[in-house]
Amino acid sequence: MNGVAIFVDAGYLFAQGSTALTGSKKSRRDTTINETAVMAELTAAGQAKCPGSSLLRVYWYDGALGARLTVEQATLAHMDHIKLRLGLVSGSGMQKGVDSLIVTDLIELARNHAITDAVILSGDEDIRIGVQIAQSFGVRVHLVGIVPSRGSQSMNLLQESDTTTEWDVPIISKFLSVKASAITPPSIAAVSTAASSAAGSSVKIDAATTAAIDTVIAAITGALDTSAITGIKTYWKTAYGVPHEYDGKLLVSCLRNI
Repeated sequence: MNGVAIFVDAGYLFAQGSTALTGSKKSRRDTTINETAVMAELTAAGQAKCPGSSLLRVYWYDGALGARLTVEQATLAHMDHIKLRLGLVSGSGMQKGVDSLIVTDLIELARNHAITDAVILSGDEDIRIGVQIAQSFGVRVHLVGIVPSRGSQSMNLLQESDTTTEWDVPIISKFLSVKASAITPPSIAAVSTAASSAAGSSVKIDAATTAAIDTVIAAITGALDTSAITGIKTYWKTAYGVPHEYDGKLLVSCLRNI
């Protein structure tokens, strides 16, 4: 019987989840999580990646502000099939020691052949070494990210994982919400300032400039075959921006034609 363990970096979940929902990172005190709903989504992700597998447990990694648990942490700690693992929270509010806990647990479970698959909800580069070692013991690693994964997860970690999945806003909304008081529209003054700054910028993107850029892009892509275009699309989806070998051509050609 295949066994799967699920590893959740709570800091990543709250930070990127609130960003996906509102467009900016919100404080933990401004977010609310439905523990039962998030467990259901996590176990569903495990079953989707490892059909018919047996869930070992969900490891929930978070930072502790002190000796006492938060209400949310206490609730999770008493739920079935969840193991709460706590690092520390620094004076600046940053988690400390969480990545090393994930790496240690992942490696030990793999070394003891306790699991065949690991589902990891995180984005930190520091856990990549744990992924590599777990894979050397035959464990398949499935990385789950929060939209946009390219902006919220380490590119090396994405490439290292056996499979990748991106949770979108409808999924996040099932278990995470942001308090209305934390969602405030920008003030009129802020909008005016931003508009004035944009108006005073030295970069002017008018219709003629856009048309010239489109012409350059059409000329370059028109000379490519289907396999090259497919490769560029794949690169765009799994990496940052335009492939280096085309980026320079675009810049030079645009400068000549604008």
